[in-house]
Amino acid sequence: MKTKKDLITYCLTYKDVYEDYPFRDHEWTVIRHRGNKRVFAWIYRREEQVCINLKCAPEWIEFWRNAYSGVRPGYHLNKKHWNTVVLDGSVPDKDIKRMIGESYDLTRGSGKER
Repeated sequence: MKTKKDLITYCLTYKDVYEDYPFRDHEWTVIRHRGNKRVFAWIYRREEQVCINLKCAPEWIEFWRNAYSGVRPGYHLNKKHWNTVVLDGSVPDKDIKRMIGESYDLTRGSGKER
């Protein structure tokens, strides 16, 4: 994946999700669950690079950061639970997709929303 459009298109393949633009800055796209409105992907450009913020299980957060230079602590989010993946070519698509899937699962909820 190389572009914002690639990321958005892939994220929208997940069940019961939608694209949203909650900020005045339309460079930021979020992908939310329809049921609970939680965001599982924050997609944006920063310093001329496409980035995606993804939720991660705490026990995996450091693994991903140590494995790839393009995985960093979550930009503007809780760094204990979120990573930023920079599309700089250092992270293979299969691992980006794996992290997107994990973020989707972690934010989906139990089905019984409060």
